[in-house]
Amino acid sequence: MQPKPPLWRGRTAAGRALAERWADLRGRNDTLLIALPRGGVAVGAAMADGLGLPLATWAVRKITDPGWPEVAIGAVAPGGVVLWGDPEQVTGLSHQQRSQLVRQQQAELLRRQSRYGDPDPRSLAGLHLVVVDDGIATGQTARAALVSLRRLGPASLGLAVPVVDRRLVAELEALVERLEILAVVPHLQAVGPWYERFEQLDDSAVIKLLARAGQLTGAGRRGGVES
Repeated sequence: MQPKPPLWRGRTAAGRALAERWADLRGRNDTLLIALPRGGVAVGAAMADGLGLPLATWAVRKITDPGWPEVAIGAVAPGGVVLWGDPEQVTGLSHQQRSQLVRQQQAELLRRQSRYGDPDPRSLAGLHLVVVDDGIATGQTARAALVSLRRLGPASLGLAVPVVDRRLVAELEALVERLEILAVVPHLQAVGPWYERFEQLDDSAVIKLLARAGQLTGAGRRGGVES
């Protein structure tokens, strides 16, 4: 039976449901939850609480069409990762325009890395990483994040998401060792309707969630997993 929105009261409820799917990881000291800001942090914080796992962020930015800001045409992630989506969406853009769009999003990516205290990439090698988001409609940012993290040599990559567009499942499965989705739906246009409450999170809300999950905040925060 096809699920109908909304399915969760809020991101916290979805995170708790995902924690049940990943119960076998509870309390492990070789595993780190990696939330994609901003919405993924609220889901990740609930998972971290339920599983007793540390939580960190990984900055990744969507590239949008200049004429249609709501349309994602690509994404950037740490390590110089730049991925483009449907070629037809970018054929009208010159090389200069593409470069400018990438630079703009890389600048915001760097700001978020500093603001949220993303872990040192070297500290992630050999760890089991579980990437968390609040929903995947186009797959642009999730793909970029997974490609970026894979380059760091983790022991494994997992992906935990409440709701995903059915067309993306096979592609996402190919990028991870384990994929857990609460609801697979056709033609997912927007993530928000699947939650009763889907408030926009600002920087301060993200930092409070990270602090509540047991992470240090600000410039003094360090990446990695403590035993």
